[in-house]
Amino acid sequence: MSAALDELGDRVCHLGFVVSEATPHVVPFLVELAGDPSVHHRAEILELVSKICATREWETTARLAPSKDTQGYQEKIAWETASRDAVMAGAGVFQGLLDDPDPAVRTAARDLVSHLT
Repeated sequence: MSAALDELGDRVCHLGFVVSEATPHVVPFLVELAGDPSVHHRAEILELVSKICATREWETTARLAPSKDTQGYQEKIAWETASRDAVMAGAGVFQGLLDDPDPAVRTAARDLVSHLT
């Protein structure tokens, strides 16, 4: 993965499972990049989007926290929900990539589409 994509991944899906406030705003750009055949590292972009879609870290943490502390997680849970919604909005792009000429892109798209169901 390129250094820039790696850095972006750290910012929008830290450790591969913690989204940030910026994440739902970045996802549409990732979807656009993944759908553009002239872009390098599309499979890695799809893998990042897949991680964003799958994350439930804040929801899980809130569920395990004492009830007096759960209110503090509501904003972060909303980031996860908005991030998943942004990924779902790109479902048509991901479906189209199932027939991409690049086998790595096809595989990453298939894995991502499996998270959408």
